[in-house]
Amino acid sequence: MYSKVRSEEKCFGEFARYTSLNVLGMIGLSCYILADTFFVSKGLGTNGLAALNLAIPIYSFIHGCGLMLGIGGATRYSISRGQKAEQAGNEIFSHVVWSTLALAVIFMAVGLLFSENITGLLGANAQTEEMTNTYIKVVLLLSPAFMMNDVLISFVRNDGNPGLSMTAMLTGSFSNIILDYIFIFPMQMGIFGAVFATGLAPVISMAVLSVHFLKKQNHFSMKKVQLRPRIVGTAVSLGFPSLVAEVSSGLVIIIFNILMLRLEGNTGVAAYGVIANLSLVAIAVYTGLPQGMQPICSEAYGLGKKEKIRHILRYGIVTELLIAAIIYLLMFFFADQVAAVFNSENDRRLQMIAMEGIRLYFTALPFAGFNIVISTYFTSTERAVPAHIVSLLRGIVLIVPMAFFMAYMWKITGVWLAFPMTEAMVCLIGMGLFRAKR
Repeated sequence: MYSKVRSEEKCFGEFARYTSLNVLGMIGLSCYILADTFFVSKGLGTNGLAALNLAIPIYSFIHGCGLMLGIGGATRYSISRGQKAEQAGNEIFSHVVWSTLALAVIFMAVGLLFSENITGLLGANAQTEEMTNTYIKVVLLLSPAFMMNDVLISFVRNDGNPGLSMTAMLTGSFSNIILDYIFIFPMQMGIFGAVFATGLAPVISMAVLSVHFLKKQNHFSMKKVQLRPRIVGTAVSLGFPSLVAEVSSGLVIIIFNILMLRLEGNTGVAAYGVIANLSLVAIAVYTGLPQGMQPICSEAYGLGKKEKIRHILRYGIVTELLIAAIIYLLMFFFADQVAAVFNSENDRRLQMIAMEGIRLYFTALPFAGFNIVISTYFTSTERAVPAHIVSLLRGIVLIVPMAFFMAYMWKITGVWLAFPMTEAMVCLIGMGLFRAKR
């Protein structure tokens, strides 16, 4: 009995260490966009805020691809590490790096050739077109930095160094905030300054991560390998839910932007921009929590420790519910003050729309948190199919028709409630998949 209690205490300590560090790091990472939102709203007003919100889905897609390869590859690396297969770990890392660079080259080419086309497709009008195009083009050209940073953070964390991963994320994010202020205000670089500051942040983060290699703490390294599509396919399959989570965030922003443009014009888009960016921070907490769980679950899975996996999952769900309660209470009681921070022109209509949105939209938090945790649990234990089902349902299959239906029925209120309704439905399905797998 004493041995069992000690084992649970050790398990909880490991969970607390990995998840707390990773949640702090992800909060810092989410400040990339939040800092842009604040400084753009102050420096460029409502049109600048609307342009930023129109362009964010492209960043989400790039970040999602980096997380897909990074988390998917790092998950397989953790399992190999648990099985003492060092050579397999090197092979996985090498394949992930080459795949990331190849995909980044494609993104850069798209940025050079098609940024204006993408700007038009995202709904930019005469007031926002130039700023939106600038943000999209620069983000795509800087995609190698964003994606490689995602890969290295994932592998360093799963290599037993979550503290350094957190430090790298926080250092990059704080640098971004400082550079945002310098580029937008003293240097008057406008929207280009905002996106350039965001692009420099992952470079600074990778410089911090290099300590892991310089001190020879790494148990993985680049090796000359013959390309084996199966290895890349495994990483993509395990990391696919992470891509869907990010892409769905971008897709939701695109759909909601379209609906808001029809209902309230640029003011509606700017108001939704406040909600979307606050949501990125909240979801970053929930992303950080399961990403902290993932290396522990994957290594335990590789060692066949089923009881430890169950403990970690239980800790994750309970923590997620506590965080949801805290965030929602803060959002509910301080909605007016939060909206005002991003309303530099004191637009009364923007303020009213944003306040209502904050109080309705964030009722989704407990459901969204559970869905992200359970999807990561499935991924960590190599159960790709249920992970894909949860991710696709919440990211694409349900949210798109739900948004249009709710907006048709209840206008702006329906738009705000589409996200909570979708997450609640997927939560029930996720519970069913979990019970079926058990």
